[in-house]
Amino acid sequence: MNIRYYLFIILALLIVEVKAQQHDLKLKSLQDTLIKISTAAVAAESDEVKTEINGRFVKTLVEALKIPNSFSYPFDSLKNVSVIQSPDRAFRVLSWYLKQSNGTYRYYGTIQMNTNNGPLKLYPLIDQTDNFTDANAINNNQKWYGSRYYEIVPVKSGNHLPYYVLLGWKGNNETTTKKIIEILTFEKDNLVFGAPVFDGKELKGKNRIIFEYAKSNAMVLKTDQKAGMIVFDHLAPFDPEMVGRAEYYGSDGTFDGFKFIGGRLKLQEEVELTNEANAMDELYADPKKNLKPIRKF
Repeated sequence: MNIRYYLFIILALLIVEVKAQQHDLKLKSLQDTLIKISTAAVAAESDEVKTEINGRFVKTLVEALKIPNSFSYPFDSLKNVSVIQSPDRAFRVLSWYLKQSNGTYRYYGTIQMNTNNGPLKLYPLIDQTDNFTDANAINNNQKWYGSRYYEIVPVKSGNHLPYYVLLGWKGNNETTTKKIIEILTFEKDNLVFGAPVFDGKELKGKNRIIFEYAKSNAMVLKTDQKAGMIVFDHLAPFDPEMVGRAEYYGSDGTFDGFKFIGGRLKLQEEVELTNEANAMDELYADPKKNLKPIRKF
């Protein structure tokens, strides 16, 4: 090897570095544009204007995602959009919503595959919540039960096709909020949302789990690494006479969970969660010492 070869290698590396810097600058510039468009969409006074502005947002986002190495760009300054990446780096989900004038929500999103700087591969997520006749139906990205996702959990068992659990928030209307445990599977070049992977009381045939509760309340739905499962507040009506009326539901102070066993999600009721000792513990009122509303999954 001679000096010319080394100079060629150095020059090639410098060109790659310069191009990477140019791509990052372009992505930052487009992110700034996206922030302005997103802010305008949220502030718009009519649903029609929100939809029009959001169309410009989508067009600009796709332009940004077409730039090489965009998969690694975090878009972390884009606060109105949730950007979460699968732990295996196979894909990431970008999802957001616009609140409508009647108190409901419209969801938007896309799944970007990691093509290792190859051609952009996107799956647009088309919210068809209003057209769902069965919220338990298995669907694809063209008929999506819209949510703003915030966590991805990969699941694989033996030779079974891997699937992913998506945890999402779904503002519903002026009286209730929803949270979702969604199942995502990749089958060749198609996305499948929903799968009967849940085991437990009253869960036979469930393809996704939908929690609905009073808008004035909050609900925990997250993975707990220490417990090795997805944990969530158990929801129950504040008054036994309000069974079935989600606007009167909230946490009863206990937790349930789904444990990953044999590639399936098995319901675990009344899970005991432990936290590290904290100086604030003495201020905590144990809900088990109080009367609890009736339990109904």
